[in-house]
Amino acid sequence: MTMIPLEDTFTDILGKAQRGLMLADEQLATRAGVTVADLGRVKSGAVEEEILRRLAGALQLGQDALVTSALKAWRPGPFAVEGLAQFNTPYEDMTVNSYLVWDPKTREAVAFDTGATCGPMIELAKAKGLKIKLILLTHTHIDHITDLARLKQETGASAFVCALEPTPGAESFSAGKTFTLGGLQIGSRQTSGHSIGGITFVISGLDRPVAVVGDAIFAGSMGGGAVSFTDALANNRKQILTLADETILCPGHGPLTTVGEEKTHNPFFSEFKKL
Repeated sequence: MTMIPLEDTFTDILGKAQRGLMLADEQLATRAGVTVADLGRVKSGAVEEEILRRLAGALQLGQDALVTSALKAWRPGPFAVEGLAQFNTPYEDMTVNSYLVWDPKTREAVAFDTGATCGPMIELAKAKGLKIKLILLTHTHIDHITDLARLKQETGASAFVCALEPTPGAESFSAGKTFTLGGLQIGSRQTSGHSIGGITFVISGLDRPVAVVGDAIFAGSMGGGAVSFTDALANNRKQILTLADETILCPGHGPLTTVGEEKTHNPFFSEFKKL
């Protein structure tokens, strides 16, 4: 797998938590027992551990995990699973991930999102003799589906998207539906919050369990919770972090991670950290 940087810095994490809790700078500073100037320095990138710990407590973040993020002292993986490929393509000022999962025996494959371009995915499928028979969309933010028409045209595969987030070119389904492809079983779980109809796809049939989570959760962080920060947190806890610790998580941005890694290192979910 490609070595991809973490999607979020500690300042991104602070910003997402502050916006999610709808706290102005003055409110957050007061709640944390720091000055607005202290807060400003840290939000600008200064690594001041005592202030970070105070802010973490005020923002319901894990203190140790936030400090670890600020010190750049952790990254997950790398991970490799036969039948799983990650594609990281540039889109405007960022990069976005898409995935190809296949049954090693039947060579039947499913694409998860398209990224900015499906070109690398198509090339790998041809090189490995894979037949893409299904396209599953985690959500419909444009960076994740921008090449959907081309992917459908070149593969002849049907695309599916959550009924809460319909989009042209994709059939709608409700969370809870299971897709079958060769020896793979692909369950679907509602992980709304970052988007209205966010879906996590849980795959069994490979050497270890895999979950394609879209922008619900990132390695060491999470999506912005633009629709509902509360729902995003709750759905991640219930639908993703209850999976087995060894489950590989495939996010829409940043590197692969696992459920176990996120329980230990994600500041948003410190209640899972093993003592």
